[in-house]
Amino acid sequence: MTGDSSILAGLLLYLAFMVIVGVLSSRYMKSLDDYVLGGRRLGPWVAAISERASGESAWFLLGLPGAAYGMGFVGFWAVIGIASGILFSWTFIAIPLRRQTAAMGALTIPDYFEMRFGDRSRMLRLFSTVAILVFYTAYVAAQLNGAGKILEATFGIPVEYGLLTGAVVVLLYTMLGGFLAVAWTDLIQGVLMTAVAVVLPVVGLIKIGGFGKLSEALQSRGDGFMSMSGGEAGSAFLFGVVVANLSWGLGYLGQPHLLTRYMAIRKTSELPKSGAIAMGWTLLSYWGAPFIGIVGLAILGPDLADPEQVMPLLAKALMPGWLAGLMIAGATAAMMSTADSQLLVASSAVVEDICVRLLGIRASAAKLVLMSRAATVIIAGIALYLAWASLNNSRIIDATVSYAWTGLGASFGPPLLLALWWKRTRRAGALAGMVGGMVATILWKNFESLGAVLDIKAAAVLISALLVVSVSLWGNAAGAERTTG
Repeated sequence: MTGDSSILAGLLLYLAFMVIVGVLSSRYMKSLDDYVLGGRRLGPWVAAISERASGESAWFLLGLPGAAYGMGFVGFWAVIGIASGILFSWTFIAIPLRRQTAAMGALTIPDYFEMRFGDRSRMLRLFSTVAILVFYTAYVAAQLNGAGKILEATFGIPVEYGLLTGAVVVLLYTMLGGFLAVAWTDLIQGVLMTAVAVVLPVVGLIKIGGFGKLSEALQSRGDGFMSMSGGEAGSAFLFGVVVANLSWGLGYLGQPHLLTRYMAIRKTSELPKSGAIAMGWTLLSYWGAPFIGIVGLAILGPDLADPEQVMPLLAKALMPGWLAGLMIAGATAAMMSTADSQLLVASSAVVEDICVRLLGIRASAAKLVLMSRAATVIIAGIALYLAWASLNNSRIIDATVSYAWTGLGASFGPPLLLALWWKRTRRAGALAGMVGGMVATILWKNFESLGAVLDIKAAAVLISALLVVSVSLWGNAAGAERTTG
């Protein structure tokens, strides 16, 4: 069997296994609760590793290595920000969210907001559902772009076929098995992603001859490439490097596809253990992703047409066929483990939040599951169209993930955190923060001059938080005046 044939065989077996897991998981689906949250019966290991796998996306093994390939060691600031965001989310959001949503019977994040504030106007549910559908559709499109880039870099096939392959496989096991299929496949994919992030850069360093030889090989890139300052100083370093990269961590506060893992664990008391497992995964895995790009530059040279293909190309250059196939399956896993979770949250928003709650549609449990599957197909189709329309952008994964990540983090992060911990948070404040975060993300994305003032990820979350606090305080003061008057 030739090298490419071995890689293809390993990749196809892996994809087939994912579909089989979806088929087997379908036996456990009897209600919308099962489809959306797996009946709230995840163990700590499955909850932790599947949460981490679904949180990383194609950006983890394609976008981040591609960014490091171009920028160098400055990319490690993003790793610090991400690790901080993960720790904060597991510490301050996981336990109160699991406890409160279980007590309320909330299945989705829009459910929680409406029940938490007794929102009879349904505006919180409406705007949170809109944010989920807008940003997750774009997010899934980025994952499908990742599938196309992986297969193009590996086999030289047209990227369109990769898009279709990724969409079909993810759609099949998500649609068939619902949340349990997503959680179990993400557990498997999370382990595989860690193996790739650890093994590939180590093998590359050994081939180069160690850190000394790596430094020599990269001298031509200049001192800034080998420094975490990126060659910047003063305010350019503080805002252009540190804030811009650390602010990746802010997005972790408001990602519904990660928050559902906290909601789905079987016991609140198991969340500390699950959080420790998640942080262990993060510390083990995240140092390697940017190193893949740096080592890839030294081995493959500076002239890659698409830096986001550095990981699969490096795997082909360093590994025998079957092992390269496993490595490339790991990159595919990064895409699939995020796309499946996001499709599930988006379809839940359509059925639970729009059809059942907003439109008042009454249906049997079996019909609701069928409606969820249909919604999954439609959303995947729209994402596929968006991915197809952006094929010629070499940095599309990094750019789209940053945009969608920011939009979700700003729309949900500050309103959720304050709703959980600050009793004076009001419905109007949560709504203002949600809408303000969404609008700020769109404005910063479309007006580059705003990004020169403050990075989009930090700006949108800051605006959202200020709106939640200020509108809530104003509402509390107005209420007090009416009472005393």
